[in-house]
Amino acid sequence: MAEALARHFWGAQAEALSAGIHPLGYVAQETLEVLEEMGVATTGLYSKGLAALGLETLQAIVNLTDYSLRGVVPAFLHPRIVQRPVRDPFGFTLEAYRRTRDEIMRMVLAESELWWKL
Repeated sequence: MAEALARHFWGAQAEALSAGIHPLGYVAQETLEVLEEMGVATTGLYSKGLAALGLETLQAIVNLTDYSLRGVVPAFLHPRIVQRPVRDPFGFTLEAYRRTRDEIMRMVLAESELWWKL
């Protein structure tokens, strides 16, 4: 969800990637539905783990979980980790997915200046 929203609102200003600590292996249908409700492209979204990102090339990591990434990502990235936990809607109602979408969207829009400084 975060990857799609960042791409939608930031366009070519930045490359947004998303990965899970423990990826599901698929993108939940509810995620696709709530993104498509607001006209956000979902083509090409797929479930992936951190190793698929090429961590050495990342300028910043926005951690949307309560889990620490220390020991999960290389130490040189630790100063570039921004903690912004949001509730994972998986297994909950479509309304829970909408709330999570809206919370991530607010972050993407309000905090874009922060990402460029990292």
